[in-house]
Amino acid sequence: MNLRTIENILRTSAHNTSALKLSPGKWSAKGQNGVIRSFVASRKKYLFLKRCFDFLFSALILVLVMSWLVPLISLIIIIDSKGPVFFRQKRIGRNGKPFYCIKFRTMIQNQEADERPAEENDERITKAGKILRRTNLDELPQFFNVLAGQMSVVGPRPHMLVDCVRFSFVIPSYQFRDLIRPGITGWAQVNGYHGLTADYDSIILRYYWDAQYVRKASLWLDLKIIGATVIQIIRNIKAVFSSMIREKKISASDQVV
Repeated sequence: MNLRTIENILRTSAHNTSALKLSPGKWSAKGQNGVIRSFVASRKKYLFLKRCFDFLFSALILVLVMSWLVPLISLIIIIDSKGPVFFRQKRIGRNGKPFYCIKFRTMIQNQEADERPAEENDERITKAGKILRRTNLDELPQFFNVLAGQMSVVGPRPHMLVDCVRFSFVIPSYQFRDLIRPGITGWAQVNGYHGLTADYDSIILRYYWDAQYVRKASLWLDLKIIGATVIQIIRNIKAVFSSMIREKKISASDQVV
């Protein structure tokens, strides 16, 4: 699907009854936002089951993975650079409500952290931070946000307020993605749209998959996204270690020469 086709879909069906699976009788004088909120309210069963799954899955990750991995990563961060282990940043959550998103700190402490998104070859990113970002392990503490009910395991990624304002100028219906809890991973991410949103295309394509998720969200889709995310993380970890091994071999060969 090309970008122009996606743009047409976003313009014509962002709040379309067929796209939202609403019967014409559910339209009311409340306007588009009222219709969309009615759609979300009509899926209370799914949202309840999703919340139950989020809590149980996060508790399991906390006990089986984070109980030993968090202390290990924390030690690496402390050795690598000065500053706290965790980084808290205000993000926009469900229905536009702000919350503090928790991550492992991957940058040196700086005054631009809440306004300037990370860039390619960003000088603020630490050595340990580069590895954590490439493997997505910097997102691990967000399971605490899930347990607190601020996030979900699967959903549109939460953005900084400045990004939400910037993206809203590009896509008038951008707040549509905020009708459900933001996620640690999402449909946009497993389709390759993560990281920098430096241009028009990246904003449009990421929003397209976020909006598609809001429309089609189900427990089965959530499980598929989680599975795809696990595969991505494993591949990323393998790629990082392979890169480190190659660099050591090159360094060793240069010393011999």
